[in-house]
Amino acid sequence: MPLRWTRELKQLLADCEVTPFKASGPGGQHRNKAETAVRVRHIPTGLVRIGTESRSQSANKLRALARIAEELERRNRKKKVRKATKPTRASREKRLESKRRRSDVKRNRRVVDS
Repeated sequence: MPLRWTRELKQLLADCEVTPFKASGPGGQHRNKAETAVRVRHIPTGLVRIGTESRSQSANKLRALARIAEELERRNRKKKVRKATKPTRASREKRLESKRRRSDVKRNRRVVDS
């Protein structure tokens, strides 16, 4: 799925500080000479994400912004409230039956006094 500049990403860019840098790794001159990697810092939260996949600085900036948006969305998501439930009748009966069986096994293991 190709990323595109949306209104939300453009608004997010206003809250961010973008710093280009030279990425290390495989790729030779294309990677080591040009400042195509981008570090984006969301100023209000201090969240930092980088984009280094592409040889295009603009594409890397877009990827890093999308990662920041994804993380902000994840942080703002409310956790589902867990409702306490009781064990079902069938599960209680099953548990008690297994306890009875175990107790019979232990009882039959005892040494019989003559």
